[in-house]
Amino acid sequence: MTRLAAARKVVEISRADTLRLVGRVGLPLVAKGLIVRRPRTVGLLARLGTDQWLVTELRRLRERYGPALLVLRLPRRTVAIPLDGHDVERVLRDTPATFSPASREKEGALSHFQPHGVLISEGDDRVDRRRFTERVLDTPHELHRLAYPMNAVIRQECARLLADRTELAWPEFADAWWRIVRRIVLGDGARDDQELISLLHALRSDGNWSYLRPTRNRVRVRFQRRLRAHLDRTEPGSLAGLVASVCAPRTDPLSQVAHWLFAFDAAGMTAARTVALLATHPDVLRRVRDEHAHGEPDEPQPLRVTRAAVLETLRLWPTTPAILRDSTVDTDWSATPLPRGTTFVVLAPYFHRDEQTLDYANTFTPDAWLDGRAASTPTLLPFSAGPATCPGRNLVLHVIATTVATMVADTGFTVVSRQRLTPLPATLDPFHLRFTTTPHR
Repeated sequence: MTRLAAARKVVEISRADTLRLVGRVGLPLVAKGLIVRRPRTVGLLARLGTDQWLVTELRRLRERYGPALLVLRLPRRTVAIPLDGHDVERVLRDTPATFSPASREKEGALSHFQPHGVLISEGDDRVDRRRFTERVLDTPHELHRLAYPMNAVIRQECARLLADRTELAWPEFADAWWRIVRRIVLGDGARDDQELISLLHALRSDGNWSYLRPTRNRVRVRFQRRLRAHLDRTEPGSLAGLVASVCAPRTDPLSQVAHWLFAFDAAGMTAARTVALLATHPDVLRRVRDEHAHGEPDEPQPLRVTRAAVLETLRLWPTTPAILRDSTVDTDWSATPLPRGTTFVVLAPYFHRDEQTLDYANTFTPDAWLDGRAASTPTLLPFSAGPATCPGRNLVLHVIATTVATMVADTGFTVVSRQRLTPLPATLDPFHLRFTTTPHR
């Protein structure tokens, strides 16, 4: 990848533009829930089209100020929003030395359920916890060492989900998804532990308020005790079975595993959205089915076409719309200094739907992830980028792609919810997706 140059222009936007940006972009993002989505609010904001507001507003600011680094002066805080890929690459490339992922807001949010998570750790603690996570999740490998038992779990749960079914809605899919996740992460003994996820959901709901909501220590202790009991089983064939052999003194595996469970929630939304896209794009669906059919049933496969479809779903509807970094030192941007502690906010939907950069911005184009177009565009950030890129990228892609491919292999899906996918909307609310299903032979 070609290294991009440093920032060319820094602009402090007007008070009116600051208020408009906060109102039309910031408030809807916060209202939806940055740590756990609020389904009713997501549905309401989808109908209002607030994700399109984000893209439209940033385009307006680009037309007014150029492809600049926008600076907002807020009470007790300086915020910088890059509109140019050069600046995005610098911020993500120089993480964590210059731009820390452990932003104040993120630390306040995640500490409710993962007080020592790698994303909010620094120094030697971060190094240890990142190393632990990468070793357990097999970060560099396309297929995890436990891909065989993972695939068996996915086949079993998808078969149960779709057996004798003519309709499928989000609640039924979500129940099956969490059974898959609990078995993959913690083992078969956790399959039906819905209370674990309910406790996590409660803590994540508190996390939506970041440092404004006091930590409910009793709830966190209950969650941690329940999670520790599953980890202590070290069940073979699960990620929990690998934890003890990799753990180091600084690791705090409870926090790291809590983060994995948290991340799999967004992955489930992406899986449901991908099924909806395949249901409305028969040419891609046919390729996904062919890819799945050509492999051995019990043999884990890279499923590159299906993975590309998943990545394209994440481009269209990123599950992390705002990537936050706090500068750890004063930074210089074309001779314009920004103080230590400046919060940099990369708004992924703006770049993912940028019609000036992407000729496929508002279409479902999985081939962009197969022919090099996406790889040559550093502002496509389905799993972030740089040294803090998501260490679970390959694992999550495998689980989503295998689940999607298994679901559509022998079942036809028709979207019957009110949401229209033609043209592709700026928001696709997963919580109100509904399908009819028919056997496919």
